[in-house]
Amino acid sequence: MATLLEKTIRNIEKIDIDTDGAIRAKLDELAIPRKSLGRLEELAIIYASIRGTARTNKFVHATQMHKVIFTMAGDHGIVEEGVSLFPRDVTRQMVLNFLDGGAAINVLARHVGARVIVVDCGVASDFDNPLGRNLSRSKNEIASPLARNDNTGARFCIKKIGYGTKNMLKGPAMSRDEAMRAIEGGIEVFEEELPDGIDIVGTGDMGIGNTTPSSAILAVLTGTDIEEVTGRGTGLDDIALKKKIATIKQVLKVNKPDVSDPVDVLAKVGGFEIGAIAGLCLAAARHRIPVLLDGFISTVGALIACRLSPKVNNYLIASHKSVEKGHGFVLEYLGKKPLLDLNLRLGEGTGAALGISLVEAGVNILTRMATFSDAKVSKPQPT
Repeated sequence: MATLLEKTIRNIEKIDIDTDGAIRAKLDELAIPRKSLGRLEELAIIYASIRGTARTNKFVHATQMHKVIFTMAGDHGIVEEGVSLFPRDVTRQMVLNFLDGGAAINVLARHVGARVIVVDCGVASDFDNPLGRNLSRSKNEIASPLARNDNTGARFCIKKIGYGTKNMLKGPAMSRDEAMRAIEGGIEVFEEELPDGIDIVGTGDMGIGNTTPSSAILAVLTGTDIEEVTGRGTGLDDIALKKKIATIKQVLKVNKPDVSDPVDVLAKVGGFEIGAIAGLCLAAARHRIPVLLDGFISTVGALIACRLSPKVNNYLIASHKSVEKGHGFVLEYLGKKPLLDLNLRLGEGTGAALGISLVEAGVNILTRMATFSDAKVSKPQPT
């Protein structure tokens, strides 16, 4: 019997961007000089190509898209090696902040009209009753229904694979089975949210220490020197950065991940939330829904998805370029030109929220603006 991952990959369609030029032709009829709205027009073309022009046209009379940001959370055993300035407890504390509506992602999601799904993929403690929710569960239970905080718009879902990954300096971060469950958890949470409407997705992450596995994954999958893709994370000084680089080098020696097998790479040097982001990207592509990538961790998760199914790449839009060193490299590797460069390095889905607003603007231009004929404006004269 095929696994959920296999079924999802099998149903991802190859997307070509405006192959017949029909979307570009529609934009050229609008009452503006040709291409004068630049990348907003590009975003409209990408979105319409993924969703199909008929689906896009439904937004002519709609108030807004169904915009959803998934913030995947998980802890990392490698923090024992001093690769982060913050203690591991901050992951749990920030998840509660997301659910309380006080985090940056909540503020920006409300700003752009998106709802936030917070997912416990592997936080190193339980959330049995966060903010009054009845979410108690057995240790073997890997999923729970979505719980909603109507005051903040945030929802909470448990897809816990384990209580943080293992210290990958001493062996694999997780088993292969756990890696598969992490990916499929990302698929599942997307499918569970789909009935409430999803027209565009933003990726987000929360996990103290997760730039370390992200750098390790990127170095393995691209064959790049670790120094080239390892940054300061939450603000390491020069000495701590050198230690982080040395730690990643030793991690790769200990685990010897198989570059030809992205699941093996995830299992040996990855993170639960990184796997879930990969699954989310696969699920969105399977349903022909564009994905706005956030920062470094989200884009590395998307890289795993692209290795599992190269067709995913055309569903991805880079919201911004993070100051984290490896992010620019992985964006270039995937052939993505970021929409924004605001020196962001927070994660959570904050950059994705801003990017979603730009895509929505592009779609509104395509579907709501008057044409030269509608506005009774003279067309440009041939030269």
